[in-house]
Amino acid sequence: MDLDFIRKAIPMYQEAAFLVLRLGGIGIIFAFIIGLIISIVRYYKLPILSKIFEGYIELSRNTPLMIQLFFLYFGLPQVGIQLSAEVCGILGLTFLGGSYFAEAIRGGLESVPNIQMESASSLGLSNTQTFLYVIFPQAIANSFPSIGANIIFLLKETSVFSAIALADLVFVAKDIMGLYYKTNEALFLMVTTYLVFLLPISLLIHFIERRLRFAGFGN
Repeated sequence: MDLDFIRKAIPMYQEAAFLVLRLGGIGIIFAFIIGLIISIVRYYKLPILSKIFEGYIELSRNTPLMIQLFFLYFGLPQVGIQLSAEVCGILGLTFLGGSYFAEAIRGGLESVPNIQMESASSLGLSNTQTFLYVIFPQAIANSFPSIGANIIFLLKETSVFSAIALADLVFVAKDIMGLYYKTNEALFLMVTTYLVFLLPISLLIHFIERRLRFAGFGN
């Protein structure tokens, strides 16, 4: 293991990690918003829209992210739509993550007992108030373990961004191995960098999950 080379290569991995966190963070935020909207529509079983979203979920969850990225980056230009690699990465992560968040949140919504809605109605709360103050907080708490797992999953899925020429961690590792033949060092730095930014996020998610349970939710 060439320690001098590792020290020189660390800045390249730092830059790649910031790229992953930036694109991954934006994609996850958009995916959560889409997932929330879809879960509400499917929870209330709104006609037509529910069927459309069911089709989206099946399409999204049953196609690899790499294929989705290829379609966005290489396919859309064939019909005159040119997107940058970063935009394609965000859109691909949003498209994939939206379906996973939708199912996670929908599961949380459906886990809230009907007696909660009946009690809220007996207190004079409107349907909107019942959802915002009774159903939604419990649903998020109940589904938070799945939400947290999906966040980690989507951040790890950014490892395929290199397929559309984004300089993520895998791209940097392959570049170093091809140019300098430092396979051990390149792979060691890639694994270590993933651990450095994924482990704190995982611990934070676990901490929030425990706090929600301590507060009386998520049981």
